[in-house]
Parts: sequence; C-alpha cells; structure tokens
Amino acid sequence: MQDKITYTILKGVAAFAVTLFFACANNSGELQRFNQRAEGPAATGEGLVLRYTDSGKVVATLRTPKMLDYSISEFPYQEFPQGVDVTFVGDDKKENYITSKYAKLFKQTNLVDLRKDVVLILSDSTTLRTSQLYWDQRNNWVFTERAYTINFPDGSFNNGQGFDSSENFKNFLSSGNQSKMFVKENKNAKRDSLNE
Repeated sequence: MQDKITYTILKGVAAFAVTLFFACANNSGELQRFNQRAEGPAATGEGLVLRYTDSGKVVATLRTPKMLDYSISEFPYQEFPQGVDVTFVGDDKKENYITSKYAKLFKQTNLVDLRKDVVLILSDSTTLRTSQLYWDQRNNWVFTERAYTINFPDGSFNNGQGFDSSENFKNFLSSGNQSKMFVKENKNAKRDSLNE
C-alpha cells in the first residue's frame, strides 16, 4: 500500500514537471524579457558604422558615436542619443545626406524620429533644416509639425510650420508657409495664346 502511494505521488510530480517544462518552452520570449534588466538597453555600441543593403547593394550608411538597442522591449527600437550621420543612395544612384543630434529608429514600423538640428541635403543641393523630422522608410515619406526651411538649388525657398512630403519633395503639402519660387516661362505656350 505504501509503495502504491509513493508511486502515485511520483507520477503526480513527474506530470507537474513535464507540464512546467512545456509551459516554459512556449514562453521562452517572456522568460528572456524577464531575465533582462528591467531598465536599460539590451545592447550598446560605440563608434558604429552600419551599412544597409538591398539586393547586395549598399543603400545607406549610418555613422553614430553611440547606439542603444532596445530590441527585446515590447515595441523594439534603437536609440542614437549622440546623433546620426546618414548617407543614403536614391534610385538615381545619387547620394543624399541627413544629420541630427538625436535619433530613434522604431524597428516594427521603420519610422525614424530625427531631432535637434536636423539637416537633410539632397543630391541636387536642396537643403531642409528643422528641429524634428519623421522619416517613414517603408513609404518613402518625410513629415514634421515643426518650423522648417527648405532652400532649393535655383535660389527659391519655402518656410513654414509643418509639412508632409515624398522623400524627393515632388509631392509636397505644407501649411502656413511663405515661399519664393521661380517658374520658367514656356515660350510655346505664350506663342500659342497670341495666335488664338
């Protein structure tokens, strides 16, 4: 009788241990987060040069003095508290540049939050300056709600408070702006209107 009770207890303990093992195996990500420090990054890097490739071609090079990686947080991101200097190559194979004194990259959405003295210089020398700029890499879109200045190669400019635009500024929507634009006269259109 004593052996039967001992056998039943051992069976119960074994069943509990197996259940616990499989429960933990299914929640390994949760255990990994639990084992990490409650605050602070999962990894840090200093003096980094990161190259991003697409189909074997380098499409962007990021340089930063310091990176903090929060990749195991619930909403993973990388933080660049001392800023970034990014060179990215457009579809036309020309280089464009962006710098800021602070940046944060949200991994799930590919949204970059650039802050503090943001300067964007396109290959045609179009220059944007603002205090904060969001860059939606997935949709090739940039936007801000802060004051900005854009200087174009022909000497025209646009100053305003907030805009939405494609990366190349071909589709540009702005609110409350002042600008000076130069428009080339179409001589054929002038001649056609005189002949009517």
